[in-house]
Amino acid sequence: QVQLVESGGGLVQPGGSLRLSCAASGIIFRRYAMGWYRQAPGKQRELVATISSDGSGNYADSVKGRFTIFRDNGENTVHLQMNSLKPEDTAVYYCNVRIIVNYWGQGTQVTVSS
Repeated sequence: QVQLVESGGGLVQPGGSLRLSCAASGIIFRRYAMGWYRQAPGKQRELVATISSDGSGNYADSVKGRFTIFRDNGENTVHLQMNSLKPEDTAVYYCNVRIIVNYWGQGTQVTVSS
């Protein structure tokens, strides 16, 4: 079965950096676009970034120039490098793949606070 496992969240000060990772199993990873979403308390889940099977990234306007999504097809992982973090980036971050239906990881908490 499809399994997505996120890691790398934590507490960071404003202006700091974090790298999130998502390990995928149960799929032929290189064939599928992958995505990162986030959900802040009291808000709807929103798209952060996606990466196509050929490695092209797309970003929400709120993170452009600060976040980078990249993938390692040999390791079946997708990463989200987050720089210049802001308090409004605080959320639970989820890895996603859509194969007919959406599959989600368990999420990893990112807290940006001084």
